[in-house]
Amino acid sequence: MLDSFMKELREQRWDDHRYYHHSRINQTLHFISAISFMVAYALLFVDPAWSALLAWLVSMTTRQAGHFFFEPLGYDEVNQATQEHKEAIKVGYNLRRKVVLMGLWAGAPLLVWLQPTLFGLLPAWTQPSEYAHHVGYVWFWLGVAGLLFRTVHLFFIRGVQTGLAWMCKILTDPFNDFLQYRDAPLALLRGELIDPMTHVHQPRH
Repeated sequence: MLDSFMKELREQRWDDHRYYHHSRINQTLHFISAISFMVAYALLFVDPAWSALLAWLVSMTTRQAGHFFFEPLGYDEVNQATQEHKEAIKVGYNLRRKVVLMGLWAGAPLLVWLQPTLFGLLPAWTQPSEYAHHVGYVWFWLGVAGLLFRTVHLFFIRGVQTGLAWMCKILTDPFNDFLQYRDAPLALLRGELIDPMTHVHQPRH
């Protein structure tokens, strides 16, 4: 069972890389995001709200900017796949689902402004730092909800193992991305905007 789970996890990571990380700018932004996420993970033990502020304002924005603005969206010559096909088979959040998630993220500050106590869950904020802290709490629980929602959704449409593997992948992505994309900034400085992805067609061990 463990071998099957690890195989599923490796396949999800491999498909995510070969389908959605061709741009060296995107890879570099994922490297920056990975560092930020690891700091945010450490901050979880200090203050989840400030951890969420760092994760959403730096880690998620750099990460998603790479996908939305720099990753090629046309026909994928490397994998011989259309963008529509890749979006349809995406295990996690495809671009359409990400738009919904980022819309909820962008609406959180307005919610906290209109509901200073978050419907009685927290003391009313009176200072900018308290306002930011409240927003951080909303973003923290939005991240938890987004992770659990898609995981349970995958239980029903793909199977429990796929859902658990995806959750494990998301939680460990910062560490994996740090190692996988650590050379991307140097490649970008050399003027290489697109990863040639020659390794995609090489035998995997």
